[in-house]
Amino acid sequence: MSLKDSLRVMVVDDMAVSRGLVTQALEEIGIFQISAENNGKSAFNRVVADPVHLVLADHNMPGMDGLQLLEALRRNRSTQRIGYILVTGTPTPELIQKGQQLGLNNLVKKPFTTATMKKAIEAVVGRL
Repeated sequence: MSLKDSLRVMVVDDMAVSRGLVTQALEEIGIFQISAENNGKSAFNRVVADPVHLVLADHNMPGMDGLQLLEALRRNRSTQRIGYILVTGTPTPELIQKGQQLGLNNLVKKPFTTATMKKAIEAVVGRL
């Protein structure tokens, strides 16, 4: 079984269209074990209950944003080693720096292509 066949990914975005675009890119890459949540809090609870290998999360979400979700995952012993890629349209230097301090593994700028998504994922989990 190849890495992309076994890789379990959680997509977190409050916008259904954005979740769909990320999911579509993952499927084009050949990743099909995908779960999705529309907010950080429910994503955190689900990942704690049923861990994944990689989280792809939007930054700008109501309630718990992408960096707050990252921080919560890193503070939890059972989820602290999960790969984390922030997906944002506004990757400011401050956002990137704060993400790195919290243990961000990579960042994808919106709009993205399937190729840039694949490259970002491979930088975290290895060649697909």
